[in-house]
This record gives sequence, C-alpha cells and structure tokens, in this order.
Amino acid sequence: MTSKIRHVTIDCADAYALGSFWSQVLSQPLHEDDNPGDPMALIEAAGLLFVTVPEPKTVKNRVHLDLQPQDRPRDEEVERLLALGATLVDDHRKPDGTGWALLADPEGNEFCVERSAAERGE
Repeated sequence: MTSKIRHVTIDCADAYALGSFWSQVLSQPLHEDDNPGDPMALIEAAGLLFVTVPEPKTVKNRVHLDLQPQDRPRDEEVERLLALGATLVDDHRKPDGTGWALLADPEGNEFCVERSAAERGE
C-alpha cells in the first residue's frame, strides 16, 4: 500500500481570508461551500487546506511553497502578488536574471517566486 498527499494544510488566523488570498494567487476558486467565518477553506485544485487555529505564527515555516509563473515573467508575478497583499521578505534576484524572491502571504507564511519556464529556457 502507498499513500498520497491529499492536502497541504496551513494553520492560520482566518481560513477564509487567507484561502481567498491564495485563491487569487493561484487563479483557483475556493470550494463552493466555503464562506467567511468558516473554520476551514479549501482550494481543491491545488490541494491547499486552510484551517483556523487560535495560536499565532511564531517561527519560520518548516515547509513553504515555491511558485513558478506560467504566463508572465517572475518580476511581473512578484509585482502582482505584492498588489494582492504579499510582502517582500528577502530578494535573491540577481542582475543576470537568476534567483528568486522570498515573499510572505498576509499572515506571514513565506513562499518563493522563481523564474518562469520561459525565463529558464525550458
């Protein structure tokens, strides 16, 4: 027997609000049954489950997401995500176009934005 990952679960202060942010990031809808104030929110197509917990985030993430833009260059994607409410934590982009940007979602969960496949020559 084997197992599969059903969801990546992210603890947060407001499941619906954080799920809505990531729904915009990924252009994937929240589950049709999710509503403001619900203790959980699901982006089914991405396998991301947001769960409201009482404790605040206190340390660096042990697991984080790496995003690769599909229809725009990395720097344009970084600007789009900043406009959605992300913050730039650390900039590892280099003058030659390599590198990545480390961002945080509205609750401080860190994630990286890498170069697109086109920028990598793939």
